[in-house]
Amino acid sequence: MLATPVVLPGPIAVLRSLWELAISTRGVRHLVASILHVCVAVAVSFLIGGLLALAAHYMRVVRFAVHNRLGPFLNSFSGIGWMLLALMWFGVGGVSVIFAISAVLVPFALVNTAAGLAALDETMTEMGRSFTRNRWRQFLLVTLPSLYPFVFATLRIMFGVAWKVTLTAELFAGDEGLGYVINLSRQEYDTSAIFAVIIVIIAFVYSTDRFILAPLQTRFERQYA
Repeated sequence: MLATPVVLPGPIAVLRSLWELAISTRGVRHLVASILHVCVAVAVSFLIGGLLALAAHYMRVVRFAVHNRLGPFLNSFSGIGWMLLALMWFGVGGVSVIFAISAVLVPFALVNTAAGLAALDETMTEMGRSFTRNRWRQFLLVTLPSLYPFVFATLRIMFGVAWKVTLTAELFAGDEGLGYVINLSRQEYDTSAIFAVIIVIIAFVYSTDRFILAPLQTRFERQYA
């Protein structure tokens, strides 16, 4: 028994939807919106997670609160929960989408940055202190370069996870983006368009990770690891 096009569309229909998505202004606009959501959320979450890890590393008074209270809470809180909170707090729109993605990604930045700080070479740190007593220069010239391999590994993880969260966030709380396109296609029973969006996301994420992020990580690992 053959599946109906609503359940499983044929390859020709999927390719046609993929072509329409690629050449239409609407499709490009939604793709750019999703890319913007991901980039802003990754930047915001990495900044917040990195600052929390640095605060816990350099200030013992907040170390327990960050690693034993805030970190486990952020790790355990459901992504769907963040999306519903964002929807109630900010309404439908890009702010809700970016907030939900960032909240899910912060633990990744926190844990990986903390691991990088814990793995710092004490000999290098001591050498930095022997050349200058300026803590800011020590951080920029010794600590930060030592964290580069962890930074790019974290960015690769966050980039992949961000796209998984983005679709759900845009589906629930977005008014633009590829998740929003999936929502519209679901309402119209246009399964071929849903498959087209999935193909676009897989191709974009794989290409970005394989040809941009992975070479950058390898380069910095060779230089600073």
